[in-house]
Amino acid sequence: MINLKLVPLAVVLLTALPGNAQTPAAPKPADKANAYYHFTLGHLYAELAGAYGNRGDYLARAIENYRAAMKADPDASFLAEELSDLYIQSGRLREAVEEAESAIKTNPNDVNSRRVLGRIYTRMIGDAQQGKIDDNMLRKSIEQYEKIGTLDPKDVDSLLMLGRLQKMAQNSVEAEKAYKKALAVDPNNEDALTGLAIVYADLGNTKESSDLLRRVAEKNPSLRTLTALAGQYEQMRDYAMAAETLRRTLEVAPNNIEVKRAYAQNLLMAGREDEALKVYTEVAAEDKKDWQSLLRISQIHRGNKEFAKAREATNKAKAIDPNNLEIRYNEVSLLEAEGKQQEAIANLNELLTSTARKNYSTGERGNRLVLLERLGLMYRQAEQHDKAVETFRQIAELDPAAGGRAYAQIVDVLRAGRQYPKALAESDAALKKYPEDRMVRAVRASLLAEMGKTDEAVAETKKLLDGKNDRETYVTLAQIYEKAKQYDEMQKAIDEADRLSTDREDKDAIAFMRGAMHEKRKDFDAAEREFRKVLEANPKNASALNYLGYMLADRNVRLNEALDMIKKAVDLDPNNPAYLDSLGWVYYRLGDLEKAEEYLRRAVEGYSKDPTVHDHLGDVLAKRGNLKDAVTHWQRSLEEWQHVSPTDADPAEVAKVQKKLESAKVRLARENNSGARNQQ
Repeated sequence: MINLKLVPLAVVLLTALPGNAQTPAAPKPADKANAYYHFTLGHLYAELAGAYGNRGDYLARAIENYRAAMKADPDASFLAEELSDLYIQSGRLREAVEEAESAIKTNPNDVNSRRVLGRIYTRMIGDAQQGKIDDNMLRKSIEQYEKIGTLDPKDVDSLLMLGRLQKMAQNSVEAEKAYKKALAVDPNNEDALTGLAIVYADLGNTKESSDLLRRVAEKNPSLRTLTALAGQYEQMRDYAMAAETLRRTLEVAPNNIEVKRAYAQNLLMAGREDEALKVYTEVAAEDKKDWQSLLRISQIHRGNKEFAKAREATNKAKAIDPNNLEIRYNEVSLLEAEGKQQEAIANLNELLTSTARKNYSTGERGNRLVLLERLGLMYRQAEQHDKAVETFRQIAELDPAAGGRAYAQIVDVLRAGRQYPKALAESDAALKKYPEDRMVRAVRASLLAEMGKTDEAVAETKKLLDGKNDRETYVTLAQIYEKAKQYDEMQKAIDEADRLSTDREDKDAIAFMRGAMHEKRKDFDAAEREFRKVLEANPKNASALNYLGYMLADRNVRLNEALDMIKKAVDLDPNNPAYLDSLGWVYYRLGDLEKAEEYLRRAVEGYSKDPTVHDHLGDVLAKRGNLKDAVTHWQRSLEEWQHVSPTDADPAEVAKVQKKLESAKVRLARENNSGARNQQ
């Protein structure tokens, strides 16, 4: 039997005598010896209770001793943790809450009872990661920890918990205050610094966030601190720094395969494909079931045009997980990269058929929406406009919430196919069904602009200015003014969009628009300066490479430089008809007619309705002496000019093609007459 320490009877009698009555004294100093004694007993009884299935008498004695220990040393906050953990372990939460609330009612400043109550309320909040949050318990927890912070402003652990709870409640400003209070007590507290960094990230203060995390990582370069810092760099899209931080993490945890994967991913995002490939290959060798790394290896090889290696990696991944949706989707992308567009479409249709269900989970529905949208875009690129429209309609049927986006795509497909009456009818129906959908209204405005209804298009677009999405709205306005050749108004819209652009990508897009505007104004030097800005920021911007290269080639200047730029664009996007047209045209300017014809024929396959591409091919064929085929393409060019939108109509270009066609017909007639006379 355990002998309990008894208080001497003389002491009890002495304190009870009337003559010893005293006025309230200052709080007594903590009796740490007594607290330790009761804590030891409480811990012992708690272990006994656990060993004997939460036996009631042991639990009661454990609780009694923990409370005695807290009374002896109120500042020992860990005692409240021990007691609350005991209540949680035994499932006596209601009893714990009632006792703590009763104690607080008697003494509102009973900080330990508030600690017990706060921890139990916190336990009852639920699982934030699964989205199962009891808002009432969260609010009650916050109330208790706020009071604890007032009663004991040096309780760092409670301040940290308050910061986490406020973060969970999405009260970032209050979370920031809690973490700052904790740091005022303990300036180097790692949890407080990390928590505050995460709050700053939520508030959009990414620099302050990364500075704090870097401070923590430099002081204690642990797996936790370094991965948190890497994650912050990822949010800032500074993938090079994220990769470097994860490289340091591997020095701390060299065998952590998840860190290795993250390292490879950030190398890839930073454009360091060769290094990423090496790390992914190592990871795949270490984990024979790692289909994700094999998939990334395939994607890197695909980007490098090493299609055989890409297919080999895909097949290995497929052997590990034959029905994996991401692997099968990668096969579609590989076929498309190889220029096998119809095979890619067939594969994607097969993928959609094999994964069709009567009912879909949220994740399955999301995946199917992505696949359907990709199929619709592939049909559009293949100029199979009816099938594209049918596919986008399936999206609206599958998920009414995505209906606005789907109908906007339908309108855009019909516009691309120059079916303007149908496009306008679909646009009217979409606007009626989704009057508040910004994408529906923006696409409608673009359609009106292309039909030459500039004032109406501008009015529709200006209605979208709401102070929240104004950058995108000004970009749309700039595009409308571009179609109308109102370049002064386009300049104003671009300036407004530029003012609202924050990141590098947005700034580059604005510079590209400025370049296009200057080129259409025939201010070629200004246009080149803007495109150079884009390429300085991203040398692999295929659109800028192509535009600047074509601009030089069309003016017949600096042709070798133009060739280098356009070839880079084609390397980046080998099946883009616009880039193929540019490459064919620069070869024509350089006098390499064989290559010019090769690339222009490929461009015509993808841009069969583009009058300029047919005109270019006609020029090449005429130069090669194939006047008959040249006439065919010039005739087709004139036919397509008849169907372009009013804003794209160019009477001067039509006149040039007409003149070439008439001249060629005369030459053909002469050659035919001459041939007939020779036969006679």
